[in-house]
Amino acid sequence: MKRYDVLIVGAGIAGLYAAMQLPESMKVLVVCKDIPWECNTFYAQGGIVTALNEEDIPPHVEDTLAAGAYHNFREAVEIMSRESLELREDLLRKGMKFDSDEEGRLLYTKEAAHSTSRILHAGGDATGRYLHYFMMTRNRHLLQRNTLVYDLLIENGRCYGVRAMVNYRPTTLYADHVLIASGGIGSLYAYNTNSRTVSADIHGICVEKGITLADMEFMQFHPTVFVETPYARKLLLTEALRGEGAHIVDEKGRRFLFDYDERGELASRDIVARAIFDYKRKTGQKVYLDFSMFEEEWFRKRFPNISKTFEALGYHLPKDRVPISPAFHYANGGITCDTYGRIPGMRGLYVAGEAARTGVHGANRLASNSLLEAAVFAKRAAEAIAGSEISDGKIPVFDKDYDTLLHKEHDKAYKHRLREIMWKDVGIIRTEQGLHEAKNFIYDSKNRDIGRLLELRLNTAAAIVEAALARKESLGSHYIEAEEPFHTPNSKGTECTEST
Repeated sequence: MKRYDVLIVGAGIAGLYAAMQLPESMKVLVVCKDIPWECNTFYAQGGIVTALNEEDIPPHVEDTLAAGAYHNFREAVEIMSRESLELREDLLRKGMKFDSDEEGRLLYTKEAAHSTSRILHAGGDATGRYLHYFMMTRNRHLLQRNTLVYDLLIENGRCYGVRAMVNYRPTTLYADHVLIASGGIGSLYAYNTNSRTVSADIHGICVEKGITLADMEFMQFHPTVFVETPYARKLLLTEALRGEGAHIVDEKGRRFLFDYDERGELASRDIVARAIFDYKRKTGQKVYLDFSMFEEEWFRKRFPNISKTFEALGYHLPKDRVPISPAFHYANGGITCDTYGRIPGMRGLYVAGEAARTGVHGANRLASNSLLEAAVFAKRAAEAIAGSEISDGKIPVFDKDYDTLLHKEHDKAYKHRLREIMWKDVGIIRTEQGLHEAKNFIYDSKNRDIGRLLELRLNTAAAIVEAALARKESLGSHYIEAEEPFHTPNSKGTECTEST
């Protein structure tokens, strides 16, 4: 029998930072579905927020609440901002290298809806990659790849472990404590910026087990994504580009965002994404990200990975502008928990990172709060785990298994159709009719001969649709189109050659 003190499902920032807090004396296993760096943390570009100092905590809290349409839990937001100061010092103390100037002073950048520059970055535009590598090298515990969790072993309000395919073999892993750090739900959408491993499996298991998901209607779409690629994961163009001064323009070079919000490119993500989506469908024009205001040497130093990636695609940045579209980016909602990652009514089961609904993000996440939230609440979950002992004696017998039923013949076609429907009907701008059409497809698909993993995706998709139908009024990233359209573009606007 394989039994551990702690089993951590996921090797992104939440899973790895939790593992860093747990002593070597504990028997800890970190598992990931694929290779460890195939996770959303690795692909995060912009940076990680920290309050600059004690005085910056109230403004950071207010910026977070305002971006979240005040649907956030203030207590959780205050915890995150306050503990960001210690997190920054802990990372620096342990050897994390953030970008700094010639005198060694940390460099901070600004992104949309922040009132000041408070975002740390590393490797220019490779913060997630640098953080992930740093945490991998500091992990003192066993890390196991190629482990796909397809069931939680739960009886009488207690989690005893998981069932998983380990190197394509069904395996049962028992643990006193299980921490879910599996990320969000990106693969449900046709256009998304997420790792291919982020496919909503664990959320679907929670639906099945009666574990509450909350705020699932608040799916965030990133405004600036290059989608003209055959791969499922589309290429993110970090918000830091706009924070540094890049413009969003139409085919004629017109900065149309000011028609929608006086902040233009620096409005919150939900507004910018909706504006681009709305403008494209109403005018038929393409929309571009324009970098022409940047000096080439500075741009290549500040955004080296974006420069290299797009050079390989035939673009010469910052000279060339790049066609963009919104794409699914982040799940604001998730598995309900308290501020220590504990799941109500469930012993031995915790959650942290994007999989969790801590209440920090509310209806729309503030840019670059994601890595911070994941690390802060992962640490708190680790504290809760280390401070509680569970001794229930004999483990119950879990007979049911799905090990030969994970995939079936027509799953791929259903999965592809689901992704198209989620993008069209449960995306940036929703209608009640479209949501009902999506609901009908999901429930029809669930009644067909499908595999276990597709069933879990459909469970999660159903939770998103049901939450969207239940919220009748628009809020944050949940936008229901009424009879009055979102906006009708007018002839006003700002040409890209003007300053604002």
